[in-house]
Amino acid sequence: MMHRFLLSTLVVGFVTCAGIAEVKMPSFRPQEIDGRVEIGYGLAIADVDGDGRLDILLADKRQIVWYSNPDWTRHLIAENLTALDNVCVAASDIDGDGKAEVAVGAGWNPNDTVKSGAVFYLQPPVNRRERWTPIELPKEPTVHRMRWMKSTSGASQLVVLPLHGRGNQGGNGEGVRMLAYSVPKDVRQPWPTEVVDASLHMTHNFELVDWNSKRGDELLVAGKEGVFLLDLHNGSWIRKALGGNSQGQVDFIGAGEVRSGVVMNGRRFLATVEPMHGNQACIYLEPPSNNTTSLWERVVIDKDLVDGHAVACGDLAAQGQSQVVVGWRGKKQGDSIGLKLYWSEDASGRAWKSVAIDSGKMACEDVALADLNGDGKLDIIASGRSTKNVMIYWNEGAR
Repeated sequence: MMHRFLLSTLVVGFVTCAGIAEVKMPSFRPQEIDGRVEIGYGLAIADVDGDGRLDILLADKRQIVWYSNPDWTRHLIAENLTALDNVCVAASDIDGDGKAEVAVGAGWNPNDTVKSGAVFYLQPPVNRRERWTPIELPKEPTVHRMRWMKSTSGASQLVVLPLHGRGNQGGNGEGVRMLAYSVPKDVRQPWPTEVVDASLHMTHNFELVDWNSKRGDELLVAGKEGVFLLDLHNGSWIRKALGGNSQGQVDFIGAGEVRSGVVMNGRRFLATVEPMHGNQACIYLEPPSNNTTSLWERVVIDKDLVDGHAVACGDLAAQGQSQVVVGWRGKKQGDSIGLKLYWSEDASGRAWKSVAIDSGKMACEDVALADLNGDGKLDIIASGRSTKNVMIYWNEGAR
């Protein structure tokens, strides 16, 4: 099913050292590739079948599926892994054969902080359009998000983030044990694990980043106490607060989502949804390079989200700076579910504008950016909860 509407081109000015330059926001053509989703918990983008094109993977309530590029045929990978819901999926080519490896988080029950949660590596068949074999791995309760990370050795590790610490009640108690799993030569043998961090609470989402050009990924984590950078230094993970109430950030009441980008002058920023499932879209601006101790400057760019649940950053406009896509899945009287695009009006990153990408057809549970058709422009992929759909918003460039 194709919804045929186009966003009008938006033209704004931003201030640079050379004066006023023109920024043109792209138009997006929406395409629904699946309208039979149960919940649409999580997305991953990777080449599943090794044909050189990026495919879309979805962790749905009972099933793990992938949609093959370019016809977006739906293929079932696995189903009914546990008696409870699936909740997340991670996909990346970790062995260099051009085909993605896939892991899944399942057993989702955020109220059970003792027995819930499950982690599976899905072993592919020769024909990847057939069912994959689940291999269950050790886990912590309330498994919620996962990603494949490059370690400092160059090997891939699976990083898994629970929502709560073991035995927690209301976000209080033991810290969340964020685990990194190393992949054995024989994936059916035990997977060694290490604790990345075990001090935070209600850690809803995280992102992999190349923070300092060192070998291996660093991690940005959003949670109850703040937004943190985790950096492996001399064999130990060091946690640094970039924003948060535990450090005295004014008006911070927890964060649910976090992604990173840059404004036109190269200054880094973080984009968040606050609090968890919250109403605010926020930007955190990097301090000057000679200030390494201060928290990042917090700027609220939207206060009207309802159940905000998804953030992505990328240069969709091909203007040398990042824009921010935010999705929400709830609505109040007179408002609608949807997806918005935000961009900075000036080089400082303090003034932002926005436009609706979708209004009413996407109760956004997760969102991702990728160039799906190889035209050099980032497209938007979103999964909807109450709308029960997966959508591609094709980037047609500025008009």
